[in-house]
Amino acid sequence: MKAERRRRYARQVFINCPFDGEYLPLMRAIVFVLKACDYVPRCALEADSATEVRVEKILRIINECALSVHDISRTQMDRQSKLPRFNMPFELGLFMGAAKLGGARQRKKGALILDVEPYRYQKFLSDIAGQDIRAHRNDPAAAIGAVREWLNTHHAQNQPLPGKTALVNLYKRFQKRLPVMLKDLQLKESEISFVDWSKLIGIWLETVAKA
Repeated sequence: MKAERRRRYARQVFINCPFDGEYLPLMRAIVFVLKACDYVPRCALEADSATEVRVEKILRIINECALSVHDISRTQMDRQSKLPRFNMPFELGLFMGAAKLGGARQRKKGALILDVEPYRYQKFLSDIAGQDIRAHRNDPAAAIGAVREWLNTHHAQNQPLPGKTALVNLYKRFQKRLPVMLKDLQLKESEISFVDWSKLIGIWLETVAKA
């Protein structure tokens, strides 16, 4: 039982990224590569409960995840408020605090930090200097490759994970099949939630495995 709990914890990955439509292609690609590599993507969008304060929900998920992916690329000012959004750096700080100050299990946490360009973070978040920041250049395929390379360093199995090219091609196959799946499920693409997206990937991956 303890071994199974450890394995389950090791497979949970907290995703800390923008949730707007502009970032959606990147987030969906990140969720796909996690599912394709047999990990469980988690984020604040997975549950909506009026009984749980947002930051408490984030802390709960962080506590349940051994790994995390943080995208700190969204630093520009909002067009209406003229202010930047600090949610992503804040949640990165929460995760790093848990990893440094938590118990034995928490101190084994691992994180991937993404930005749109290499070294850009030094201008707005210099406290994380020395971290290995990966650049995705707003390209879903690059994000898939970055997540795959990072996961491979944490993967406990004897054999390596599929390579970037294989995973990108797999994602293209899924995207090609997606309209048919949505039609069968009577679901519009605009209605797809984070939970829906994760389930759709899981359903498709199961059909591929059985083929």
